[in-house]
Amino acid sequence: MTPLEGLTVLDLTRVLSGPYCTMLLADMGARVIKIEQPGKGDDTRGWGPPFVEGESAYFLSINRNKESVTLDFKRPEGRAILNRLIATSDVLVENFRPGTLAKLGLDYQTLAASHPRLVHASISGFGHTGPRSGEAGYDAVMQGEGGLMSITGAADGPPFRLGVAIADIVSGMFAAQGITLALFARERTGRGQQVDIGMLDSVAALLTYQAAIYFATGSAPSRMGNRHPTIVPYETFSAADGDFVLAVGNDDQWRRLCAAADIEDDGRFATNRARVTRYDELKPVLDERLRRRTRADWIARLAAAGVPCGSVRDLREVFDDAQLAARNMVATLNHPAIGSLRLLGVPVKLSETPASVRTAPPTLGQHTDAVLQTDLGMSARDLATLRASGVI
Repeated sequence: MTPLEGLTVLDLTRVLSGPYCTMLLADMGARVIKIEQPGKGDDTRGWGPPFVEGESAYFLSINRNKESVTLDFKRPEGRAILNRLIATSDVLVENFRPGTLAKLGLDYQTLAASHPRLVHASISGFGHTGPRSGEAGYDAVMQGEGGLMSITGAADGPPFRLGVAIADIVSGMFAAQGITLALFARERTGRGQQVDIGMLDSVAALLTYQAAIYFATGSAPSRMGNRHPTIVPYETFSAADGDFVLAVGNDDQWRRLCAAADIEDDGRFATNRARVTRYDELKPVLDERLRRRTRADWIARLAAAGVPCGSVRDLREVFDDAQLAARNMVATLNHPAIGSLRLLGVPVKLSETPASVRTAPPTLGQHTDAVLQTDLGMSARDLATLRASGVI
């Protein structure tokens, strides 16, 4: 048994934030019916290269465990079908710009009148309230608008976007959390509710201690490269043959580092507060000492001493790690067009009701006939007529 087994999610999302959310729900056992535009599908089906046997690697990364149904719900025949699917669903997820679905009568307020148990989740750039609610949201823009770029990058260099679309991903995570909370509440109240996720809100929520520094001082934190604003040493260092990360989180670990690296501390750096204050004195000492050995030598020596550290690895090195294999963080599935396909596994490990990676990301419209025939009782002739007219 999986945690969300027996629940049906109608997925009207595309690109990343919404599909990431619905993938998390699907991994936990929900049935996710992904509605896609006939002939085109999710925008990310065309994002690449790379493509694998014509399938976008980007699309493949976030659409496993789902069923794909092609449906033009802006047309009356398609809308009638969508209405029937909504009636049998527990959750509807969308990431259109606020107001778009209201014009079609698919907003929460309209649907709740006839489907009071429906959980209606919306992901948008700025949320459904506030003076900027009508603006579109894109990950790179949100990383800038939300302050992440201002604190990412070298101190003397330009701001940087993170190497993954973190604004989209965290918005999808918060949406999945909100949906499960709404479903939990429904068990007690009998009613669904709206889940309203703004990407700007989601990025701002990530700021945590950086926001606290601003609230405490009134000064906006600046870029510090790989440094930590309140912990030292906690950054990357160059060994003789490559970079590694040192993460000394307390004074005991500092003493262990000094012993392992033959660093003499006369007391100037004994406390974290002193190390932060005297960073410019300490950094050259560490740089000189840590360049003397290879990365592997340092990691072995420091790990043995109980000092947190690790290599700066590329993805080939990451996915060769036996630890990830032991934790089932790489899954292999059979894809109808590709054959053997490797995907990321599920990071949330539940002892009694574990998640699973069950089915490969669907080809466009792969499940249209099965869903409309099995779920809605439509005939082959009905499907042929709908397909000929471009509704499916």
